Amino acid sequence: MTQSLHIGIVACSAEGAALCYRTICDEAPALMGEHRHPEVSMHTHSLGEYMDRIHRDDWPGVAELMLSSAGKLKACGADFLICPDNTIHRAWPFVAPRAPLPWLHIVEEVAAEARRRGFRRVGITGTRYTMASDLYPSVLARLGLEYRVPPPAAQEALNRIIFEELVLGVFRPESIAVFLDAIEGLKAEGCDAVVLGCTEIPLIVTPENSPLPVLDSTRLLARAALRKAVVSPAPTVPPSP
Repeated sequence: MTQSLHIGIVACSAEGAALCYRTICDEAPALMGEHRHPEVSMHTHSLGEYMDRIHRDDWPGVAELMLSSAGKLKACGADFLICPDNTIHRAWPFVAPRAPLPWLHIVEEVAAEARRRGFRRVGITGTRYTMASDLYPSVLARLGLEYRVPPPAAQEALNRIIFEELVLGVFRPESIAVFLDAIEGLKAEGCDAVVLGCTEIPLIVTPENSPLPVLDSTRLLARAALRKAVVSPAPTVPPSP
C-alpha cells in the first residue's frame, strides 16, 4: 500500500480552501489507488478576522492568524502545511521564520509551473492586494519571467467580484465576462498565460473559457501537496539465497 504524509491546510476563504481539499481527494486515487487519499486536516480562522487585519494593512497580524492555524495543525499530526490563499501570503516574511512545519508556498509552485511550461510573460489576476503587490513579481523575476497586471479600473472590478461574490459562492455570468475581458487585455499586452492568483477564480475561469492558458494556483498547490505527501513504499529486497 502506498504510504503518505499528513497534509495540513491553513485555510482562509471557504471556497478556495474547499476546492484545494477536493482536488487533493479527487486526484489522489491516481497515485494511491481507488478511494485513497492522504490524511488531510484543515483549520481556518474566520475570513472576517483576516479581513479586519488586511484592511488595516496589518500583515504581522495576518501572520499571527496563519501561525495559529499552523500550530493547531502541527498538534493534530500534520507533517507539512499548505495555504490555499494567495493574498495572505503577503504575510509570508512574518510567517516563514516561525513556521512550525515545512510549508509549500503557493506562489513558488505557480511560478515553477510557468517556467516548466515555457511561458515568458504571464498576466496576474487576483485581489487588488495581490495584483498591486510584489508577491508574484518578485518570484517571477527570480525565474526570468515577465508579468503584467490589469489596469487599475479592472483591478478594482476583479477585487469587488472576488469579495462580494466568489468567496460567497456566487458566480454570475456578467462577472465571468469581466474576468475574461481582463484576460483578453493581458493577452493584448503579450502575455502567454494568466495566473489565477486568487483561489476562487478557477471556479469561474477555466482552461476551456480563458483566452489564455491558465496557471490555476489552487490546483497547482494541491498537486504539489500530493506529490510531497505520497511516499512510495520501499522496494522489497528478496532474501539472500
